[in-house]
Amino acid sequence: MSLAVANRYARAFADAVMASGSGLEPQQAIAGLADFSATLASSPELRTVLMSPAVPLSRKQAVISKLSEAVGAHRLVHNFLLVVVNHRRVGSLPEIAAAFETAVDERLGRVRAGVTSASALDQSAEESLRAELTRMTGKQVRCEFQVRPELIGGVSVRIGSTIYDGSVRGQLDALAVTLSARS
Repeated sequence: MSLAVANRYARAFADAVMASGSGLEPQQAIAGLADFSATLASSPELRTVLMSPAVPLSRKQAVISKLSEAVGAHRLVHNFLLVVVNHRRVGSLPEIAAAFETAVDERLGRVRAGVTSASALDQSAEESLRAELTRMTGKQVRCEFQVRPELIGGVSVRIGSTIYDGSVRGQLDALAVTLSARS
């Protein structure tokens, strides 16, 4: 499934969730889709039933209804899952869920930043970095921290397609490129 299709489903679901009177908080919708995606990933039998063209649509809908009822899913999440099943997009649910989270973040004025450091940052360093990124972007920043010792030192930040590389590894790589260009 193309990213454009996943984005289309995600935006439509975001419209429904963000509408006034929906009765569903965006974080609850994100959690609902993530829970269902995790269940789908952990159960080959469920994946087979929901993705097989040999299983009648009514049976797939009954399975979705039973699962939704069992986990207490909100009616909007339940209905969205039915739409996904009806349009044979179950295999793309992880991409749709990720696109939905991005769509919600955009609508709430948030941006996600992937922060990679050579060693774990302490709480004050994380808060300081988050504050600086918020100042730079003008948006609320949700940081996802990751440790990669091969960076040697420093921090690398990815916001969308922009990378801010303050790592020692990045500086060494840039120096190598400069030196090889002069040779």
